[in-house]
Amino acid sequence: MLTERSCIILITGIMASGKSTVAQLLSERFENSVHLRGDIFRRMIVNNRKEVHPDAGNDELNQLRLRYRLATQSADAYFQAGFTVVVQDVVVGPMLNEFISYIQSRPLYVVVLCPNSSVVTLRESARVKKGYGVWTVEGLDSLLRNETPRIGMWLDSSELTPEETVNEIIARMQDEALLS
Repeated sequence: MLTERSCIILITGIMASGKSTVAQLLSERFENSVHLRGDIFRRMIVNNRKEVHPDAGNDELNQLRLRYRLATQSADAYFQAGFTVVVQDVVVGPMLNEFISYIQSRPLYVVVLCPNSSVVTLRESARVKKGYGVWTVEGLDSLLRNETPRIGMWLDSSELTPEETVNEIIARMQDEALLS
């Protein structure tokens, strides 16, 4: 059980990259911890929810920004209450910088899970929850790899179990994932 001072850790990547499983396992390693699933804020919208698609307009992007602001405000509140917060969400492309700017508390770590697209496709086919519809694995993976700023630790978890991924994050996060 890790007992270091509180921090915020963002776990991001494309759908089916292992974010939920890894974030839960990672949060279980800390004495006082929260696993904050950013997507919960999207699912709370009952009427007029705007899903983000490859050609999203202002309405969709504004709802995405709202989701991110709510997640980061919650992360800051939990952090201020003494918790280590593992925030998990799909935060890719130029929006990563925006998401990070919303978080006030430090230290902040960013971990980008980036298994190869064939592994993601296999994982997606094995999941009950299906994330891909208008997006393709290749399209979202391209957005991740070509338009996401190289911030924090990028971890190819293609050949790693979730437990091995968490061990790798813990071993490398201080040197590679810490943002100032």
